[in-house]
Amino acid sequence: MQNAPGSTDNPYRAAVGGMRRTFVMVGLFSAALNILMLTGPIYMLQVYDRVLASSSIATLQGLFIIVVVLYAFLGLYEFLRSRLLSRAAYRLDEMTGGPAFDLWLRSGIGRDGPGENPIRDLEIVRGFIASPAISGLFDVPWIPFFLAIVFFLHPWLGYLTVAGALVIIIAAVVNKSVTQRPIAEAMAMESAERSFAEKSRRNAEAMAALGMQSRLTRRWQEMHRMALARMQQGGDRGEGFSAFSKSFRLLLQSMLLTLGAYLAILQEVTPGAIIATSIIAGRALAPVDQLIGQWRMIGRAREAHRRLKAAFDQRPKAPRQLSLPVPSGNLKVIGLTKLLPGQLQTPERSRILDRISFELSPGDGLAVMGNSAAGKSSLAKLLVGAWVADAGEIRLDDALLSQWQPEQLGGHIGYLPQSVEMLPGTIAENISRFDIQARDQDIVDAAKLAGVHEMILALPAGYSTIIGAATQPLSGGQTQRLGLARALYGNPKLVVLDEPNSNLDTKGDEALDLAVQTMRARGTVVIVMAHRPNVIRSVNKVLILHKGRLAHFGDQQETIRLAVNSTPATQQKDSDTTATGSRAKRRRLKRREAAE
Repeated sequence: MQNAPGSTDNPYRAAVGGMRRTFVMVGLFSAALNILMLTGPIYMLQVYDRVLASSSIATLQGLFIIVVVLYAFLGLYEFLRSRLLSRAAYRLDEMTGGPAFDLWLRSGIGRDGPGENPIRDLEIVRGFIASPAISGLFDVPWIPFFLAIVFFLHPWLGYLTVAGALVIIIAAVVNKSVTQRPIAEAMAMESAERSFAEKSRRNAEAMAALGMQSRLTRRWQEMHRMALARMQQGGDRGEGFSAFSKSFRLLLQSMLLTLGAYLAILQEVTPGAIIATSIIAGRALAPVDQLIGQWRMIGRAREAHRRLKAAFDQRPKAPRQLSLPVPSGNLKVIGLTKLLPGQLQTPERSRILDRISFELSPGDGLAVMGNSAAGKSSLAKLLVGAWVADAGEIRLDDALLSQWQPEQLGGHIGYLPQSVEMLPGTIAENISRFDIQARDQDIVDAAKLAGVHEMILALPAGYSTIIGAATQPLSGGQTQRLGLARALYGNPKLVVLDEPNSNLDTKGDEALDLAVQTMRARGTVVIVMAHRPNVIRSVNKVLILHKGRLAHFGDQQETIRLAVNSTPATQQKDSDTTATGSRAKRRRLKRREAAE
């Protein structure tokens, strides 16, 4: 995992690049470990060739003490190497976890579904760094060192070991080529399967009511089987090569023993060299055998590493923004246009919103009305910065939304989406937007303004009640009113409410009207997207959308009158009235002619 140019703009590349010193230390410990691995073969060689030949107890005792000390250092260095790698994995997660989560959140803005999960990819890479598999990679460069020692004992033994190593290395290369693609495809299938499972669970109640549980289970099983089959395909190939490598390595040791015994008979090597050669050759080939056995993990880590680099490389570089003064609330929307996502950039491309323009001053309340698919929710997402417009501008106190620091802008905006969900945590944490510096009084003020203070106190734990889980004790209306309190927290200068009364009863409607009027009195611009006309009584301006275009905008009474007079139903009524009057006039003329 090498660093690349531009790592300063990529926190993952920077974190991996910062691990170079750790990898150097791991490499040094690996060098010491591989040298200490010669302790056993050399001890065996000395015992057979010196101790047994001389029958010296003192020599045996001295050699044994040396072996004990060397093995103690071997264990210490192995511990230190493992500790360095585990700490490196922890630091990688510590440095990249936050940006990965932020990237995962941003990937859900304006998209129909989640892509690859950088948090899960980071978990795979972290697990690989802390696993024994990476130790095998550090041991691979020492294969020539052990082969050289075998050559030193006897060239024939060296040639046989090299031939066996080539066979195992070729098996490893073939294993990589035949398993890499199935593993990559299986990981993509697993991602789609997890996405399907998460969305199904999120909508479990509706799915159960519609009788879709068994069908969803069958669909998930089909996706799961396909992913398992593809992973098993790669696993079967890898397991076959792993079994071949292990059995061939054992066979090679027997071949080396046979050749060593033959050379010992010819008086070309000592009996101790036979055992030493077998152990050293086995150590030379052990890293390759280990890599083949761990190839599935290595393949998963490699794919996750590649995706993380690409994901952070594609992340737009956020320019440094100045901290702007607290806005007064002047809102200007100029030529706002949003195209339908997922289509080619053509003149005929469908437009969700088409050249919307209007202005609001502090204290204005705007009701955005229109039929379904008129673009109300899309306009709401654009106004709060959740979506980015394809053309046009949104200015808050003459500053584009992109010119504000995201955290600062979020503190000046209140947003209630059409579909409200509370995050796992307490009611107080959700209302305060998980602000660790939130004051209790500000949380209570927002709850009172939204009319949910008494409702919260009626719960067993009050503001400390845990919500956001599958067993949360809240109805749809209660959740929506808590979402309203979250939107009003901190007295924002711009509040956008998307269908805020869709789940409210009469009491909730009254609390909503009071909240809108109170916020307007404080100088806040309040924009309400609604189908139900009862929200009009709390605002002073109305905007009507029709197929993504601005049909009418202006003061409440005038806009409603113009809208009613220009509707197709009204025009048809006027036409019918005119036609009825004409028929009555013709009947009067006929009666007059008959009388004459």
